[in-house]
Amino acid sequence: MEKYSFTIKDWPEQDRPRERLIKFGADKLQDAELLAILLRVGGKEDSAIDLARGLLNRFDGFRGLDSKSVSELCEINGIGPAKAAQVKAAIEIGKRMMVEKVKSKEKIETGEDVYRLVGPYMRDLPREEFKIILLSSRNNLILERTLFNGSLADSLVNPREIIKEALNHSAAAIIFVHNHPSGDPSPSTEDKRMTEKLVSACKLVGINPFDHIIIGNNRYYSFADHGLM
Repeated sequence: MEKYSFTIKDWPEQDRPRERLIKFGADKLQDAELLAILLRVGGKEDSAIDLARGLLNRFDGFRGLDSKSVSELCEINGIGPAKAAQVKAAIEIGKRMMVEKVKSKEKIETGEDVYRLVGPYMRDLPREEFKIILLSSRNNLILERTLFNGSLADSLVNPREIIKEALNHSAAAIIFVHNHPSGDPSPSTEDKRMTEKLVSACKLVGINPFDHIIIGNNRYYSFADHGLM
């Protein structure tokens, strides 16, 4: 699409993002066009779509925008608190839609289900985070909770706290989840040792250690799928 030096309302109607969305559907618009609809107006020298293109290029797409705070987005010329909040809200809606698809299934049955449930929130975290997902005897979701974060040394992830949480919610099964900020979900020796300790602790109290999922960049590693649980 050509760069215009005036506001979108001055563009030919067939080129305006909002009108194109109404006529052809949202799926037919480019990323910059969708973002421009949210921004509504550009800066002093750029149209909304030029501003949108600049944001997407600077932050490497929507995931990059998601990783920035409102205050960081407001450092960009043409972006104030209102526009930054609109962008963050729209991205959050997208992530929640992904999570709703998993929750609507009611049952957590595969590593893919786990990734869709927590991956949108964990794949771009700058530091490690450890979650548990508690399930009923029919694999219905009971609870998803973050228990530890920082550098997940073997000594930090305390099996007693995990078991206590599971027993308090009468969970029949548990899934361990943590992320690798490097983007590579391959388990380290420490990850394997930690998993062995957690599996042993669960079996002692009769809780099924369903899986341990490591979240990476658009991919995950399942201990159960690899025969390690």
